[in-house]
Amino acid sequence: MPLNPDLESFLELVQLGDSQPMHLQTPTAARASYDAATPMLDGPGAASVAALDLALACADGRGIGARLYSPSDTAAALPCLLFFHGGGFCIGGLESHDALCRDLAERTPCKVLAVEYRLAPEHKFPAAFDDAVDAWSWLERHAAAHGIDAARLAVGGDSAGGTLATTLCIALKRAGRTQPALQLLLYPCTSSKQDSASHQRHGTGYLLEADTLQWMFAHYLNHEGERGDWRFAPLAAVDVAGLAPAHIALAEYDPLLDEGVAYAAKLHDAGVPATLKIYAGMVHDFARLGNIVDAADTLRDDLARTLADAFAGARLPL
Repeated sequence: MPLNPDLESFLELVQLGDSQPMHLQTPTAARASYDAATPMLDGPGAASVAALDLALACADGRGIGARLYSPSDTAAALPCLLFFHGGGFCIGGLESHDALCRDLAERTPCKVLAVEYRLAPEHKFPAAFDDAVDAWSWLERHAAAHGIDAARLAVGGDSAGGTLATTLCIALKRAGRTQPALQLLLYPCTSSKQDSASHQRHGTGYLLEADTLQWMFAHYLNHEGERGDWRFAPLAAVDVAGLAPAHIALAEYDPLLDEGVAYAAKLHDAGVPATLKIYAGMVHDFARLGNIVDAADTLRDDLARTLADAFAGARLPL
């Protein structure tokens, strides 16, 4: 399918703009420009959803920020999605993904715990991964205190956040711990190398630039040898059998398309129930482009239905 015409017009404006490419900016400047663009790209999200900022205590005594979203009907304990934002481990945060989290909370309905994990280059690999594991442990311990049904938990994220979600599941399996009801992965980074056909086709001019991706990874990784670590590239994991069921949402014009398809195949081959949906005419990060394309709203509806089905299944007796 051709590139969505609204996206095509938007990308033309981006190319004509006078802003400096992200890979030529400092991380501080890139974060500021990314956050500043959010209100122009996306709507405010569901206003009826309450948001509570929290500090999650980690295993070593430090704390990480988080935001708990609760839909208006919270009389009974609700299921919860633990959500990790995208941004290549360098940018993004609670504000950049606020609308997406609000809408998922309202439409599912469920609670959403969004995590403000540590960013690179101030905090190198595997800091973000460690924060993801600590956030899951916190959620398991404190679910009841926040009106959350600990038997109905899911993990998810977009882009690098999707990486954190699925590597968390791998870590839980390796530790013999309980898996989530679902891993909800939006165009996740899964490969140690960015050399697939989709990277070659869509590495320039489709919002996520190849140079930007390498800039992000260079800030996050301590050295090139870490690219083969499954905590960075889940396709490198030797064994993914027994992971939580996965739903993987991808964009047709995304450099990450092929590695998302490959990861879905890896899960399927290992016996993990994995559904894959490719959104025609879309680019990377389209989930946050609610003011640009209607497909962002469609995606949120689709994700909410998928979450609701997974949580309903988690209620069934074994």
